Amino acid sequence: MRRRMKLYEFFDEWQDLDVDERVQMLVELADELPPLSESRRTAPLPAECRVQECQTPVHLWVDVIEDRVHLEADVPRQSPTVRGLVTLVLQGVEGASPAQVLSIPDDLLTPLGLREALGLTRQHGVRGLVARIKQEVRRRRRI
Repeated sequence: MRRRMKLYEFFDEWQDLDVDERVQMLVELADELPPLSESRRTAPLPAECRVQECQTPVHLWVDVIEDRVHLEADVPRQSPTVRGLVTLVLQGVEGASPAQVLSIPDDLLTPLGLREALGLTRQHGVRGLVARIKQEVRRRRRI
């Protein structure tokens, strides 16, 4: 049986929140970004892991282990909204299959009800984050 990705649970849970509550949820999620694994935390941040579409320096690692997607990211604490967005994506797709990850919408802000709350720069950054995840999953799984 295929389990449902947590990302879709976020879509459902956030549906009844107003825009201010949704933004507040992002800020709260910022504190839940897991620390990098020891090997990644002690090494310099590689340029190839930088999500170029994000104005805030977001570094992303995508691993596919035993047909499950695992993500790690580094986002400065001084950018709580962006950090919260990245945390939401990481929590939302962690442990999903490559096929599930490849099926997520390219624009996550619309189903989250955040399109109007966030500026064009952040919208572009989130699309870049999703595109990078999908690109890396395809590359690692040759789908």
